[in-house]
Amino acid sequence: MHALSFATPPQSPQAESLRGEVRAFLGREIADRAPQQRGRSWGGFDAEFSCKMGARGWIGMTWPKRYGGHERTALERYVVLEEMLAAGAPVGGHWVADRQSGPLLLRVGTDKQKDDILPRIAAGECYFCIGMSEPDSGSDLASVRTRASAVQGGFLVNGTKVWTSNAHRAHYMILFCRTGDKGEQRHAGLTQFLVDLKNIDAGLEIRPILDLSGEHHFNEVVFTDMFLPEDAVLGSLGSGWEQVTSELAFERSGPERFLSSFTLLVELTRALGPAPSERAAIGLGRMVAHVLTLRRLSRSVAGMLQAGQNPAIQAALVKDVGTSFEQEIPEIARMLIAAEPDRESTHTFLAVLAHTILHAPSFTLRGGTREILRGMIARGLGLR
Repeated sequence: MHALSFATPPQSPQAESLRGEVRAFLGREIADRAPQQRGRSWGGFDAEFSCKMGARGWIGMTWPKRYGGHERTALERYVVLEEMLAAGAPVGGHWVADRQSGPLLLRVGTDKQKDDILPRIAAGECYFCIGMSEPDSGSDLASVRTRASAVQGGFLVNGTKVWTSNAHRAHYMILFCRTGDKGEQRHAGLTQFLVDLKNIDAGLEIRPILDLSGEHHFNEVVFTDMFLPEDAVLGSLGSGWEQVTSELAFERSGPERFLSSFTLLVELTRALGPAPSERAAIGLGRMVAHVLTLRRLSRSVAGMLQAGQNPAIQAALVKDVGTSFEQEIPEIARMLIAAEPDRESTHTFLAVLAHTILHAPSFTLRGGTREILRGMIARGLGLR
């Protein structure tokens, strides 16, 4: 059995100095944003707000300046993320591009791809979606059936991706698909492509999927003999598995994995008032303790990423424990306050509770189901 270590998060006076600046910005920019809107967390989409963040230098913070970045630390970026999430800021437009697609391009993209796209991401003007999940595949990425077949000058893509957040708004997709045979290795023959969603003549259909609340942010994306040129390959042919697993360390470890329900925790605290019952105080104390513990784990992963490590197993643990905790918050809230959730209620707590309950089932699905994550963790610990 192996030990799974989390390094102590390094101290960063620069990051803590930045925190006050971010809070002042949020105090001006989203002061009139209702708790019901803040409850959308990192799913909130506002193109103008993304551009304002880009203008402040808060997107692509760790990237080289030559690509529009700002060469700041991962911990400074972490402070911006957690302040945005805690305040319920609408960061959904640039979120995926900043979190994982941009870093992936930075690592394996061509000079042309980096020069053209990264500055636009950093400016808050370019959005990405992720073409990983497929029907009937769950979180087993190695089982993908979407295939890119080599033809003269490029590839023809056929297959379907599902649960593709913001595909209808995105400028690009990072497509994960099969280009070769599995052979004896399940992870062989997989490649990532950079798909320009705004420059496709034919062969691509984006179909909306409505969630439990009736909102449209998920999509099914169908490829039918869609042509991709050779220069759409991201990285190299057959290197898709190594690339996508390193990308998932960015996706799974951030504060969004335990702050998606934070607005509800804030509204619950307000609804209970300054003198909660002993039972309520115990419940709140337990949740706050979990937030603090998860924050430390998540900041530890940020420090490891900053040091150039690949903390995939640690990120999987943060995601598994964090999203399970997020789903507990509405359940505990319902036990502490005897009232029915109501999306149309003028009572802020009830409206935020209703919104969170409807979205909570997705928390342990996006970024990998708990069954897949726990399998990864068990292997990392030498238990299987």
